[in-house]
Parts: sequence; C-alpha cells; structure tokens
Amino acid sequence: MLSVAVVGSGPSGVYTAQALLRQSSVPDVRVHVLDRLPAPYGLVRYGVAPDHEKIKSLQNSLRAVLEDERVTFVGNVGVGGPDGLSPARLAELYHAVVYCVGASADRSLEVPGEGLPGSYSATRFVSWYSAHPDVGADSFARDALEARSAVVIGVGNVAVDVARILARGADELRRTDVPRAALGALERSRVREVHIVGRRGPSGARFTTKELRELGALPGARVSVDPAELALDPAYSGAAGPAGAPAPPAVVRRNLEVLRGWAAGGGAVDDASDRASGGAVRRVRLRFFLRPAELLERDGRVAGVRFARTAPDGTGGIRDTGAYEDIPAGLVLRAVGYRGVELPGLPFDPVRGTVPHTAGRVLRNGVPSPGEYVAGWIKRGPTGVIGSNLSCAKETVASLLADAPALALRPAADDPPAVLRSWGLRPVGWGGWLAIERAEAELGRSLGRGPVKIPDWPGLLAAARDENR
Repeated sequence: MLSVAVVGSGPSGVYTAQALLRQSSVPDVRVHVLDRLPAPYGLVRYGVAPDHEKIKSLQNSLRAVLEDERVTFVGNVGVGGPDGLSPARLAELYHAVVYCVGASADRSLEVPGEGLPGSYSATRFVSWYSAHPDVGADSFARDALEARSAVVIGVGNVAVDVARILARGADELRRTDVPRAALGALERSRVREVHIVGRRGPSGARFTTKELRELGALPGARVSVDPAELALDPAYSGAAGPAGAPAPPAVVRRNLEVLRGWAAGGGAVDDASDRASGGAVRRVRLRFFLRPAELLERDGRVAGVRFARTAPDGTGGIRDTGAYEDIPAGLVLRAVGYRGVELPGLPFDPVRGTVPHTAGRVLRNGVPSPGEYVAGWIKRGPTGVIGSNLSCAKETVASLLADAPALALRPAADDPPAVLRSWGLRPVGWGGWLAIERAEAELGRSLGRGPVKIPDWPGLLAAARDENR
C-alpha cells in the first residue's frame, strides 16, 4: 500500500487526492488529507463570497472525494510553524507528502500610511465575513464600518467581492452563512460610498464580466464610471496599442461594454437623489489610472488615499502624469494580490513566493527531494481559477506515481492519526467535521436562518468533540 499525505483540504489538495484515487498504476493507495483547521474545503469555505452560492456548491464535489473510503480527513493538524509538525516529522509517517498550502499572505502597497487604523487587507475582511477562526469575530464590528466612504484598491475579483459585500444590504446576506457578528456589523454599517480603484485602465483589470455585472444588479446600489478614464484606455477607444499587440481578449471587450453603459449614466446617481433617499442609496464608483501614493491621516486614523494620476505609456504599461487626486475614506481595503508563505522546513523562493520544484517534485539545493511534492498556489503562484488546480494536481501526481516504486520501500506508519495523538495532537476526523456542520445548522435554526458558520476556534473544536452525539 502506498501511503500519501496531502497537506491542505482546499481545491488543490482535494484534486490531488482525487487524481491519486483515479490513477490505475498503483491500485492500493491510502490518502490522508491534513488541514490546520478542523473544517475542510479551504478557500471554498473561507474565501468564496457568501452570496456566491453556486461557487460555494463546489463543496459538494470536494465532499465526495473526502468521503471516499480510501481517503481520511485529518483536521486540526498544522504543519510548519511553532505549533505545527515539521515536514521532517511528517515524512516519518507517510511514503510521500504533497503540500497544497496555498498562498495565504496578501501583498502590501508599500506606501506611507498603510499601517494606519482603518487600513486593512481585503484578505482579512474576507476572512472576517467568512468566519475564519484566525480572525476575531469583532474585527470590523466597531469603528471600521463607521466610515461613510470606503476605498478598495485593486481591480480583480477579490476587490469586486469586498466592494459588493460593503454595498449589499444586510437583509440580503441574512439568507447566507455569514456569522452573526459580521451580519450585525454590516447591518449597522454607515458605508454609503465605495470606490474601486486601479492603477491601470479597464483593459488591465482582472475581474470577470460576471462579477462586474453583479455590481450593477445590487438592489439599492448605483454604479458609476468616469467616461474620461475609460477614454484613456486604448482598448476602449479602439486606438492602436503597442506594435504587434493582439486585439483585446473577449473578456476585456465584454467588460468594456458593461463599463461603457455605466459611463453613459445608466447606473449613476447624483447627490440630490442620494439625499432624497435619506442616504440609503449606496454608490459604487469604479476608478482607473490612479496609483496609490499615500494613505492620509486624521486624528490617528486613515482619512483617505492620495493617488497619482497615471496614463498609458504607449508600450502597454503606464506612466505617472505628475497630477494627484485625494479620495476621502475612513476605510481602505487593499486587494492587490496574494503571496505564498514560507513553510518552515521546506525550501522557499522568496521572490516568487513558491516552493522550488520540477513538475511538482520539491527541489532541495536544486535536487528533487524524495517523497516531497507541491501542488496549487504554493507550486505555481496565486494564478488561475479554481479549475486551474485540476491540471496542476495531475502533473504533480504523475511525478509522484513515477516515483512510487522507490517511495513504497520507505517506512510509513500503520495508523498516522494514532501516532499524531501519541505526539500530543488532537486531530479532528470526518465525524468531527460532520458534528461542526450539525452545530452550524442548529445555530442557524435558532436564529431563523439557514446554517450559520461558527467563527472561533473554541466553538469549532467544542462542536467537533460532539461527533458521537
């Protein structure tokens, strides 16, 4: 029997387990899917916006893999860090280990004032409304949402997600699994204006057309775009780009069509109509060609963002024009990308934010390390969509299977979870996760809602211990 540990139960980890189950060259394989959290599914549970029910339903297909009799879920077991197992210790228990730990850190703006109160990463905001237990339930419940204006820096799907949550009414989120504290804070939120700002033009944005259109469909919200900023973009105006540049891809053309409609005033709302509605209308403004230069301060908190005006440089990039614009805001969320985090005990490339590898085989000093593999973002960087993890996992598994004859000769534990318990860890199995699901369903029923997530470590672990009820 080939015994394999997969570290991480998000899409890349589960797809790796699935690829191992579907192969035929090694008929007898046992897969343990380890996770630091007592709950599976990774970013599908803790990163997908709560109002994106269709994407969240991906949990059903991930669940089918984790419920396979050849797969064992081992939650509440961290790897690396001061409280986790070292990769060397984990390697004592399995013939092979595949690390699918994602890219959990956010990129910084590296501008003055970034650390002011009221300035946060979008990652932290997403984790808060997604009930990640590492983020306090009251992180944004006090002064952060007292701001009337918020700035979201970035023009990808994460930026659109957080802007949409800020602009969406709490009543609409009540039917989702948003935790109680977050729902209450969003219900009391005073944010009425959300600026989504990118340093490039709309053709350089990374949001999908579906995400963009959702903004325009928000009840009680209006979207506006500055036509002058659209006109700067060569793709918008039809002007020729750099010599030999290809035509804009279809997604860019579709996005420009949506933005063109908003720029024409179809979704705009003026100050007078906002006042007439008692300030109930939330406005979403998409801004382009503005590069963050400094976060402004007043009374010890963030008070706005100073942006440098940019323009196309004629070669596909941008240049500063020397002009600046200040946008007042009491809340700033940066959504400019993720970075991989070094896992102590594994080699790490700090420039790329990935583990060095060849076709998924971990490289130590440039040489493949027997029994160590990577898949997902920690392998290739934070690129692609959820489905991109399928081909990535298959490549890594192909490498592992090619190495399987030699790997099977290595020692491996008969019962790794029992060994983990003897080492003082308290792994949460699949039964513990099902108990958490039951507890979240019961919590939701008590609140007159569907399942509501438990947002803290004590609550999750207490629920998991009730697995035999």
